[in-house]
Amino acid sequence: MNGVCRYRSVANDGRITCRKIVQGDDEVSPSICRTCPARACGCDNLCFSLRKRTPSPIVVRYGNGRVEVWDDGPPTVSFMRAACAIKMMPITSPELCAHCSLRTTLLPQPAIVAQPGGGPEVIAFPMPVAATG
Repeated sequence: MNGVCRYRSVANDGRITCRKIVQGDDEVSPSICRTCPARACGCDNLCFSLRKRTPSPIVVRYGNGRVEVWDDGPPTVSFMRAACAIKMMPITSPELCAHCSLRTTLLPQPAIVAQPGGGPEVIAFPMPVAATG
């Protein structure tokens, strides 16, 4: 799930939709995609469905005739159901995937080579670079 989400598509009427949202409205925006728990996991072994919650605004009418609309905030998405296909265990939050032992990889250790007539030389491996975008 690097970059473009494979579950996002454009409907015939021009709405941007997510096919993983099974409860609630399936229309998404860039802000909803940024807060998606599946994107936070970023694991190809994750099987999931999403629930979208859209807060409903409340209209407040005061006795003096003043009217206010209270809006709780933007819509959010959360896991409705999620599980790891490899470990066969339920996933309730992105943190469970982030700390998974299958995702943590051990980097190779630097090699120490003895020099003929000198001290040891340490040959370091290049560090991985994280790309953002």
